[in-house]
Amino acid sequence: MDSPKRSTLKKLAAIGLTAGAITHVPYVFARNKVTIRVLGTHVTLQDAIRKQAMSDLGINIEFTPAGSAAVLQRASMDPSSFDLYEQWSNSINVLWNAGSIQPIEKKRLTYFNEINSLTKTGKLSEDANIGAGDAPFKILNVQPDGTLSEQESDLISFLPYVHNVDSFGYNTKFIKPGIAYETESWGWLLDEQHRGKVGIVNAPTIGLFDLALAAKAKGLVKINNIGAMTRIELDNLFKVLLDYKRQGHFSGYWNSVPESVQYMKDERVHIESMFSPAVSALNGQGINVRFAAPKEGYRGWHGVMCLSSQTHDSVKDASYDYMNWWLSGWPGAFIARQGYYISNPQRSKPLLSQNEWDYWYDGKIASTDLLETNGNIAVRKGEQRNGGSYTKRFSNVAVWNTVMPTYDYSLQKWYELISR
Repeated sequence: MDSPKRSTLKKLAAIGLTAGAITHVPYVFARNKVTIRVLGTHVTLQDAIRKQAMSDLGINIEFTPAGSAAVLQRASMDPSSFDLYEQWSNSINVLWNAGSIQPIEKKRLTYFNEINSLTKTGKLSEDANIGAGDAPFKILNVQPDGTLSEQESDLISFLPYVHNVDSFGYNTKFIKPGIAYETESWGWLLDEQHRGKVGIVNAPTIGLFDLALAAKAKGLVKINNIGAMTRIELDNLFKVLLDYKRQGHFSGYWNSVPESVQYMKDERVHIESMFSPAVSALNGQGINVRFAAPKEGYRGWHGVMCLSSQTHDSVKDASYDYMNWWLSGWPGAFIARQGYYISNPQRSKPLLSQNEWDYWYDGKIASTDLLETNGNIAVRKGEQRNGGSYTKRFSNVAVWNTVMPTYDYSLQKWYELISR
């Protein structure tokens, strides 16, 4: 193992400790069925999904969900501990360089030709902003020399599936609703009026960009390319952030979607980094949280499903079955009700009501109350999805979750911030 790789993995191990331990899931299955082990976050490792997949495919599936830093650390260090990995595209370069994942054969993906242009060209429309950093299409294709690029090939590094744009959520009980793309701003995360009530996602390739966008929006730092910040820019940014921390500005750094929900539910925070299901869950519980559409643009992310380098034979076959199942329709409709998108939405459209499709994908006003996946009302009649349609939202990406050239240094700075 070369020194840079060893250094990165050691730092990943340190960061992983801050994200909480991964617990083993106590599922027990019959011995005569193939079992696949899926490592990932709570975003997609939901029990309803696991049960439906097992029923449809006739295989056993073990989910091991944890925070994003913890699962990336584990996958990088021990590819034998999982068969499939589910997280975000910013993890690809780390996993690929660590040798933790193997190429996926496009010819074995039933619905690959249905996948839309977002992960193939970077755009859903001609006038869309691709966004800085690791736009997924740049790291999708595996080249003959083992590198990753946008040049089309027969092998890919990940299955494109769930994706969304992220920003922050805020409780309208305490913060007056802003106007999408006009007054809502990343800078709100650093407004003094919210001091002590701000939560940030504990992930150095995600939360870092939330705070960088916020500091830049407030005019506190100058950043030339937010997707590839220099050491000097990181030093300046973290000087600002550490000063905010000393003043008690941040209430906490959450590691999972359930934890972010609890932060807001307990009123520990009034504003925080958020993922869409957390907003839906809180709205379903009668807590009015608005998912911001910042005027500076969103932080984009794309879900990746990866094959462990140690997955072979019947388990590998079952893993391909599971990947194909994810694009078969039902999963895409299920996660749409949590505010997420799927890479081949037209296959899921018949499984959504017209009202659901109009609201979640087309950005239209809800003509009826809409339920989230637990059966609670997530959207009230007359509401409109903040930020608009699928195409509109993905036309306004400021930066993607990214592993920067200064990744090792950013890990060090992030750890200093959350541990002091």
